Amino acid sequence: VQLVESGGGLVQAGGSLRLSCAFSGFTFADYAIAWFRQAPGKEREGVSCISGSDGLTTYSDSVKGRFTISTDNAKNTVYLQMNNLKPEDTAVYYCAADPRSLLLSLKLPDFRFWGQGTQVTVSS
Repeated sequence: VQLVESGGGLVQAGGSLRLSCAFSGFTFADYAIAWFRQAPGKEREGVSCISGSDGLTTYSDSVKGRFTISTDNAKNTVYLQMNNLKPEDTAVYYCAADPRSLLLSLKLPDFRFWGQGTQVTVSS
C-alpha cells in the first residue's frame, strides 16, 4: 500500500487548494481513506473521511461546508477540495487508509497506512 499526497502550497486567506492522494496497492472499494492535518505544536487531527464501500463521507466541524472529499477511481486518487481557506487551516496534510471499507472515522488509530504529507500554508 502506498499513499502519495500532492497539491499543497501557499495561498491567501479566502483562497482555494485541491489536495490529491494517489494510492496504489489496493482497490478503493475495499478501503476507507481519510485526510488528517497537523499544525505546528498541535496534535494530528482528522479532517475528512470517505468510505470505499458506499462513498459516505464525514467532516470535522472546523472544515464542514468548506472542504469536500471525493474520489476518482479511474485515477486511483482521492481529493480534498479546500475552499475559503483560513490561516488556521495551515498544517501538514496527510492521507491515510485502512482496509475496513465501511469505516467512517476521523481517529488516528483507526488508520493503518499513511502518506508523507503535503504542506498547506494560508496567509492572512
